Amino acid sequence: MVASAQCAGDMQGLMEECAKYVQKSGPMIQPSAGCCNVVKSVDLPCVCTHITTQVEGVISMEKAAFIAQACGKPLLRGTHCGSYVVPAGKY
Repeated sequence: MVASAQCAGDMQGLMEECAKYVQKSGPMIQPSAGCCNVVKSVDLPCVCTHITTQVEGVISMEKAAFIAQACGKPLLRGTHCGSYVVPAGKY
């Protein structure tokens, strides 16, 4: 992941702990405590600026925004995360 060298936080941990919650297939599910602990340590707006179309091919940006909100670190409405824009009042 390109963002790992440029954004604060544990990118490896983010991928390890949260991958199953942001996969394109499957339902939206509440993240684990381990996933949330990592989410809270990562500069999410920075990560969002480095999302590529390849990443979007594997990860649901809508689920990623849901996970951020569920972990108590919501993305601001209007935030661009790859090609996804966080809608007003949704997360």
